[in-house]
Amino acid sequence: MAKKRFVEVYSQGATNVEKIIVDTQTGVNYLLGSSTLTAGCGMCVLVDRDGKPVVTPMEGDE
Repeated sequence: MAKKRFVEVYSQGATNVEKIIVDTQTGVNYLLGSSTLTAGCGMCVLVDRDGKPVVTPMEGDE
């Protein structure tokens, strides 16, 4: 079976849900926010204090 491109590494909330999703090819972290009250959701790149994308080292990276 092929490796999943995106994996969920963190989740919180029941009605208003926040999740952190990692792209397994690039290591870039994304924040996914959704609300069942407003039936909306949004996704954005997580950045550090310098405005650079948060990157999780992936297996095989050197």
